[in-house]
Amino acid sequence: MSTGKDDISGWLVRRSPWPPWLGLVAVLGALTGHVARATPDGGMDNAIVVRAARAWLEGRSPYDDPHFLYLPGAVLAAVPQALLPPEVLRVLVPAVVTACLVGGWGCALRLHRVPLDSRLAVLGLTALAAGFAPFGHLVRLGNWTATAVLALPLGLLLASRGRWTAAGAVLGTALALKPLLAPLALLFLFAGRWKALAVMAAVPALASGASALLLPDPAGFLTRTLPFLLHGQDAFVRLYEASPGAVLPRLGVPAPAARTLALAACAAGLVAAYRRWGRADPGPLRLSETAAGLMLSVFLVSRPSYDHYLLVVVPLLLAGLPYPGSVARGRWFWLAMVPQLPGLTWPYLETVQRRAFRDAVTLCVLAVTVACRCGRRGGAGRRARARGRRSPAAITFTLDEEKQRS
Repeated sequence: MSTGKDDISGWLVRRSPWPPWLGLVAVLGALTGHVARATPDGGMDNAIVVRAARAWLEGRSPYDDPHFLYLPGAVLAAVPQALLPPEVLRVLVPAVVTACLVGGWGCALRLHRVPLDSRLAVLGLTALAAGFAPFGHLVRLGNWTATAVLALPLGLLLASRGRWTAAGAVLGTALALKPLLAPLALLFLFAGRWKALAVMAAVPALASGASALLLPDPAGFLTRTLPFLLHGQDAFVRLYEASPGAVLPRLGVPAPAARTLALAACAAGLVAAYRRWGRADPGPLRLSETAAGLMLSVFLVSRPSYDHYLLVVVPLLLAGLPYPGSVARGRWFWLAMVPQLPGLTWPYLETVQRRAFRDAVTLCVLAVTVACRCGRRGGAGRRARARGRRSPAAITFTLDEEKQRS
């Protein structure tokens, strides 16, 4: 009988007993309950969008607030919240954000053909909620990045089943709320899915155009928000950005050199993602690793780039753990997660304003790890798959897949 590493895939995809599920419910319940008690407005970031919607209802421009960084469609989407009392928002917002994160994890599992009642399903989500700091940060902030965490794996799941147009509609809807997933347009270009790409672009364009006509300042996003973003926002926001272009100047590196380095790293990551797509091996890793490579590469240069952006890609990569040769099987993936352990105090990085240094380490190590995996030649991937086919774990995983299909 094979032991150790060869058995991990089969063990992960088998049905989990019920006690871990109780633990997961306790962790998620404690998190959402704490946030509901501690944040009277449903989270600082969500409150920014709600204030923008209230400004519109009062006849003012939502872009009067420089920290409102969303497209016009988000204003109308936040109107229902603006009509609710604070007592409802403080409970509703963390619950909805948590539901989006749970839904995104479920879609990532199904993309990788992992059963939703498996050990990986419950243990992976528990690890994210209790052991990955950005998960709690996102729930506390109520940030709309949660929509991208749900939309990305859902869109990839649809694409894996040949429904590329539907995938474009899902990603386009997420873009209309927050333009975080724009790099996924390159995935449609790589795949030659022009109709899906057109749908992905048309949904936010139409939603934003129609919404902008209802605003007192229709061009506010172009005349106020874009210049604010392109000039690096303000001094307060820059303290929390994790991209090399924002972190390196705080260490004394000249800003032009930091930007050049970040752009070079981004370009290398995009090339690696293209190579990963060109290595047309079967299975879901092609979609998930290419998408993760695209997103991480752009996070290296995007302004802003916060710690909770990592939640867009980390669950997607973690769900591929049962596959030999996946990113989550590598030691550097797990080393990149170390700075994100909640409650761990690092010397000289104790203050919240210095957390960006820890986030930058995770972002850069994870981006390099995924890029190296994506840029690997096909022979290494074939050898890993061959080892997986010979292992009892792979046989068990295949059997579980067949059970799910039937």
